[in-house]
Amino acid sequence: MHDKPVLLVVAHGSRDPRHAASVHALVERVRSLRPGLRVETGFLDFNVPSVHGVLESLAAEGVRDVVALPLLLTRAFHAKADIPAVLREAPARLRIRRAEVLGPSPLLLSALERRLYEAGLTPADKSSTGVVLASAGSSDPEAIAVIARIAREWRHTGWCAVRPAFASASLPRTEDAVRELRALGCERVAVAPYVLAPGFLPDRIARGAAGADVLAEVLGPAPEVARLLLERFDEAALRHSLRHIA
Repeated sequence: MHDKPVLLVVAHGSRDPRHAASVHALVERVRSLRPGLRVETGFLDFNVPSVHGVLESLAAEGVRDVVALPLLLTRAFHAKADIPAVLREAPARLRIRRAEVLGPSPLLLSALERRLYEAGLTPADKSSTGVVLASAGSSDPEAIAVIARIAREWRHTGWCAVRPAFASASLPRTEDAVRELRALGCERVAVAPYVLAPGFLPDRIARGAAGADVLAEVLGPAPEVARLLLERFDEAALRHSLRHIA
């Protein structure tokens, strides 16, 4: 009955109710893409159910296999410390595999472009538009390097220029990157939030975008993000199967 792994989406959580609403909308989209897969959501902080609570409930039901998927775009502190710590406290009867964080992925670039086009740009605007890739920010150098690399790679798809920016912990800020793109001579400037859900730092990105021509929505339940969650789930499940074969 419980032979299929359960996908547990591990979200950060926020005091801002928009955060949980966005996470639940994304999870609903994942369920709609794969109706046979059981998908649960657990939060590290602020929201319920907690990750620990969901794991306890699954174990009590007789579930054996869980794929825990961090709802994170980079391998920063939460991926390296918080999530492993909470998973170590899981009931012993559960076999838990950890999926990789979501980023980087071509699907995320597609989701970013979707949001920019929904905000009013068209593919024909690319060559004359500079884009600020605005992330939440991190004190983790690996996470910062990944954002910079994504900005460089995205630039090669035809944008006038792409600059990374950070809402916290690192520089430049969104407003600084907007000014830099103006100084470069880009005809218009767009801000693309590289964040999954609304909240305190995305609001800071939005304020920093005041001088831009276009501000895209957060990634949220974009179809590409939902497909990426399933991709990461399948990778984790396949790694497990291959180990058993070996």
